[in-house]
Formats: sequence, C-alpha cells, structure tokens
Amino acid sequence: MRVVRAAAPAASPAAASSRARPSRRPLAGALLTVALLAALLVPAPAAFAQNDDTPPPLDTASAVKAPTTPSSQVGKLTLDQQVKWLRAAQQSGTLEKLDDAQLVALFQSLDPLALPRYIKEGPNGYPSYEFTMSRSERIRGQWPDKPDHMLVRLARDPLRIYAKWLPDGARAGQEIIYDESKRADEMYGHLGGIMNVMPLWTSLNGTLARSQSNHHLRDLGTEYIANQYLAEGRKYIEAGLPRSTQVEVKTIDGVRVVAFTFETPTGQPQFYAKKETLGLDLRHPYFRSVESYDNDGKLFERIVFETIAPKTFDDATFDPKNKAYKF
Repeated sequence: MRVVRAAAPAASPAAASSRARPSRRPLAGALLTVALLAALLVPAPAAFAQNDDTPPPLDTASAVKAPTTPSSQVGKLTLDQQVKWLRAAQQSGTLEKLDDAQLVALFQSLDPLALPRYIKEGPNGYPSYEFTMSRSERIRGQWPDKPDHMLVRLARDPLRIYAKWLPDGARAGQEIIYDESKRADEMYGHLGGIMNVMPLWTSLNGTLARSQSNHHLRDLGTEYIANQYLAEGRKYIEAGLPRSTQVEVKTIDGVRVVAFTFETPTGQPQFYAKKETLGLDLRHPYFRSVESYDNDGKLFERIVFETIAPKTFDDATFDPKNKAYKF
C-alpha cells in the first residue's frame, strides 16, 4: 500500500523546530522562539478563501511561470522568497517534476518557518468542492478490517456536507447530510445495508456518530488536517520541546507526496499523537494524507484524499429529497 521512494534524516521543516542554521539564520535561542511564535500564533486566514493564489483542480494545467532559482539553491533565499518559490513551483508543476532525492534535499534545506507559512497561507481547500477519501480509525481499541471509502461534497457559508460511503469500503451505502443553517447540531442520515430504509436525525456528538469515528462530522476536508498541523506546531513551541523530523517521498494509494514525520518527546495526551506522518501534495498547498500513531506505536488513524476538485453545488445537493440519494 505504501512505497518509500527516498528517506533521510532531516532538520525540521516544521514551524515548531527550535534549531537554526547560523549561516542563514543568525538569530537563535529566545529570539528564534519569539519569531516562530509570532508567525504561528497569528490566526490563519480562512483556509478556503479564494485569492490570486487559489490552486487549480488536480490534473489541471497551470499557466504560472516556473521559478528560475534551481531547487538546490532555494535554501539560500530569504523566508519570504522560499515561500514564494514553493507556491510558484507548486502551481507551475515544477515541484512534482523534481525527483525524490531533489524533493528531500529541497525540504531539508528550507527555513523552519517555510512549510508552516506555505500551509497557513493556503488555500487549504475550496469554498465548495468534492473529494473521495479512504479513512481508517481505531475505535475503542479496534482497527477496522477495511477502510471507509467515501465520496464527500462540501460547501461553506453556511457549512453543508453530503457524504456517501462507497461500495468497496466499510459501511457501504450509508449516507449523511448536514446543513448548519437548518440544524447546526444534528445530521440526517441512514445506515448501510438493510438499515438504509430508516433515515433519522441524530446528534453530531451522539452515540451513532461516535461509534463510527473519533472525529466530528465538521472535521471532514483538507482544512482540518492543515489546521491541526499548525496547532500542533504551536504546542511544540509553547512547551519548549524539540520536534524531530524525517523527510521522505512516498507513494500512498497511488498519490506521490513529500512525507514529513514528526515524533513528540511526550506523546499523548499533550499532543494529538506520539508520531504523525503528513503527506504534502505536490500541486496544492495542502496535505493529501495523514497517519497518526499512539504512545505504543500503534497506528490509530489513516486518511488519504484520493481525488479533490472544486465544484459549485445547488441546493438539491444538500437536500435529503434529492432523487439521486437513498434517504
């Protein structure tokens, strides 16, 4: 399921790194910590806001001009220049054309703030979009026999979600609709199998919801993973803890990503996970995959976004009376 292309120990590209290379970053110790805090404690802009840097859908050609600085020299640029280089390389397709060794060397060379800035400035999603995802979670100590395979349609302002569990995954046939403008604390849905004739309203935090996931329904989407990454970075800095990092290139379920593995000294409950591996998309400023491990080294969560595309939805998309649905 997972093929490691290249691996090497790395100086952390994460925001929480407490180390600096004297040749590029003369400020150290307390001054660096203040700089990191200043950058990460500023509230992130809306992850789905449209702007001139809004990335194209996956597999869409881009007219953005490729950066002229070679990847081997990016580490010598200023922080602002590094972030701009990453964005231009991402949008032009330059980043995905680099081979595995070049990608590893590039991200090892960056300022510790470059990746968090790149992620925070996003956008990490779209105002409305459709995606498919594979998701497995350890619920009450049990790892599922097979992952959920889901189709999700999501729109914001107000937040509305339609989710369908696909035939080749766990809970096949289940459907859920949520509209915060109508019932902010409830979702409408039905179970898969023979129970799909019994749709009902249920609490977002109720027994049924918690029996299937450790997450809230509103956590669906690429924005959640980006925001959690930034929040964990702030925890490292505020606690004054080091953040060990490994950088490698992986192909996960057919998706090639730059994978950053962070391992905490203290683990849970201070941090979300003892160890996490986040897979950065090469054409968009968001993470395509996440794997989280508990204090015993057991995998307790694995998410892979397989397809992601911006779409405009009409009201029928989030209406249980839609004849395309089985409510």
